[in-house]
Amino acid sequence: MRLVVINFKGKESEGVEGVDFYVHGYWPIHIGGVEVYITTTHVCLAIVMVVLIAFAIVANRIIAKADPTKAPTGFLNVIELMVETLDNLVVSNMGKKLAPKFRNYVGVVFMFLIVCNLSGLFGLRPPTADYGITLPLGLITFTMIQYQGIKWQKWGRLKGLFEPFFLFFPINVISEFATPVSLSLRLFANILSGTMMMALIYGLLPKFILWIWPAALHAYLDVFAGALQAYVFAMLTMVFIANAADIED
Repeated sequence: MRLVVINFKGKESEGVEGVDFYVHGYWPIHIGGVEVYITTTHVCLAIVMVVLIAFAIVANRIIAKADPTKAPTGFLNVIELMVETLDNLVVSNMGKKLAPKFRNYVGVVFMFLIVCNLSGLFGLRPPTADYGITLPLGLITFTMIQYQGIKWQKWGRLKGLFEPFFLFFPINVISEFATPVSLSLRLFANILSGTMMMALIYGLLPKFILWIWPAALHAYLDVFAGALQAYVFAMLTMVFIANAADIED
């Protein structure tokens, strides 16, 4: 059995025999004397974006052609259910003042994460198994948290860093900057661990066992864990922003 060594130069890497973690470099790009690669993550991310854009276009056309005097049916019914569920979720966690401003962002993030996390069911490597995807999402949420806190609390946001007394300032600052790290690492680590477990199972187990056992693991690692992590990220985003704003409805 060989030790796993992964490179990004489009070449076969030595690793555990028969195991593929789906981390490959395909096309080199030279930027300012630095060579970077289009990797599996970029390809899978592009596929996810195409799926989401296609869904949005189809949904938009169906809504545009819908008759407002008739009850919705079929796919339109599914769209309305999704929108109503999202609206209720955002309002219940962020309040009536903040909800209209953030339901689009929360909805897009949740849909993006759920499709990324479930993409492993279709033979893709989930883009969220790459920290280069989850960290920017955490930083975007962090920026929104700070902006909303300053917008609504003004100097009270800075004052809160010195509570309950000034000696807590370093701890409070560290806790603020820990938010994007914890958000991104939680999502990244859970999805990556599931991806690696499935790669080991498919690479090491006898073929006849793979007809039965992996189905249950896919149900947990891809469907349950993937949906749960998307929900947790969206929920924490709403809660952190609402707590920073700290406004009454």
